[in-house]
Amino acid sequence: MKYLVLFGPPGSGKGTQSENIIAKYGYGHISTGDVLRAEMKNETELGKIAKDYIEKGQLVPDSLIIDMLAKTLDNFTDAKGIIFDGFPRTTAQAVALKKMLAARGGDVTVMLNLIVEEQELIARLLKRGETSGRSDDNLETIQKRLDTYNSQTAPVIDFYKAEGKLANIKGVGTIDDIFERISIEIEK
Repeated sequence: MKYLVLFGPPGSGKGTQSENIIAKYGYGHISTGDVLRAEMKNETELGKIAKDYIEKGQLVPDSLIIDMLAKTLDNFTDAKGIIFDGFPRTTAQAVALKKMLAARGGDVTVMLNLIVEEQELIARLLKRGETSGRSDDNLETIQKRLDTYNSQTAPVIDFYKAEGKLANIKGVGTIDDIFERISIEIEK
């Protein structure tokens, strides 16, 4: 089974491209953002804790995310592959993911790193905020999220580069053009 890490800053198109990968390849999709939003909407204990962190533009603690993802991963029994979208966000999470997959006889196949300039990200997220109503898509929170990404999340790129599993993808252009670049890397 292939395990893909779909990576990039907020607004880089991970959700959109995940949908394309699912449609073309039949992969399962684990989005920490979707799982966390569902937990918050259902006002579970995890959701309440996560909401507090997210509203401050901070990352949810690793232990909560890792336990949640392991449980979600085990529910995918018939998928041809799995896309991790929004995870790992720290080097510690990358190490934990490696251990979690190794316990299941697997490893990350490739990290698809979507590269988009910051001003484009801000424009995309503000537009998404207007159409989706997501409370975290406002300029102040966007800037905090990008700062957090740059300081805490971007170092994960070096982890996968050292593992020989990094594929940088130009994340601008049409959705189809970006997906074509992704498909080339998946099919290698």
